[in-house]
Amino acid sequence: MTPTLVQSHHLHAGATPRVDLWARARDWAEIQERMLVPLYEAVYERLEVGTGTRLLGLGCGSGLALLMAASRGAAVTGVDPSAPERLSLARERLLPDTTGGARARTDTRLVAGDPADAADPDALPYNLVTAFHPIGCVAGDSEGLSALLEAAAPLAARGTPVVLVGWGPPERCASSSVLRVATKLADPLRSTGSWRPALRDDLEEVAHRAGLKPDGSGRVACPFGYANVASAARGLLSTGLFDAAVGATDQAQVDKELAEALHPHRRGDGTVWMPNVFRYLIARTT
Repeated sequence: MTPTLVQSHHLHAGATPRVDLWARARDWAEIQERMLVPLYEAVYERLEVGTGTRLLGLGCGSGLALLMAASRGAAVTGVDPSAPERLSLARERLLPDTTGGARARTDTRLVAGDPADAADPDALPYNLVTAFHPIGCVAGDSEGLSALLEAAAPLAARGTPVVLVGWGPPERCASSSVLRVATKLADPLRSTGSWRPALRDDLEEVAHRAGLKPDGSGRVACPFGYANVASAARGLLSTGLFDAAVGATDQAQVDKELAEALHPHRRGDGTVWMPNVFRYLIARTT
């Protein structure tokens, strides 16, 4: 987080950095979230998302993926128990104020809770479940995902596709070198939130633990492009991946080393460009 996101102060090891969560959510929605648009498009195209789709988005955040599905005619429900600021932004996008004459969406729901809170006994089962938050760059980032998918499965019809997403191999993800900064600075914490390379079967292991049957996969190029180094830093820091580093050192140190790590990716016009590849897995409920 740049100084606009976090107050600059020294934190002893193990402390939780104080963050302006609303500013972070805005940075996520305005800068970072769009980096995965090619992935969302590829998945929706492959699964022919349209007017017959009833989509349940797990960890929907600020709702860009839901908005894209809704624009294809899908009925969408998003759940997110841990990011109320992002969910508030999703409401602005998907459930705008109708007092000015805008037509209210009747097929869109946003739930600040777990999958069970999205159950609707009067509605048809969901026929697509997505978990678009990528795993495979932070140690322990798949913990709890299988349980989340297990909780969502009863809300979906048998054979429903469930989409999981992970980072590609480090050698094909330029952002890996930048994310390693968080690992280096957070080492004194021995944190489960430090960087690790994606493994080949990460997504399949999560699917198997959740009782899902893998049924195809794909890779999508999702370059991270920013107007300048400052914008890149704000976008990356909005992910929360550097929080442990801030807690282990201080904000100024993280800002400095992140800027240095971004420098090799700065182009002549000042923009920052980092090619990345993400992998998605389609699994089926049984």
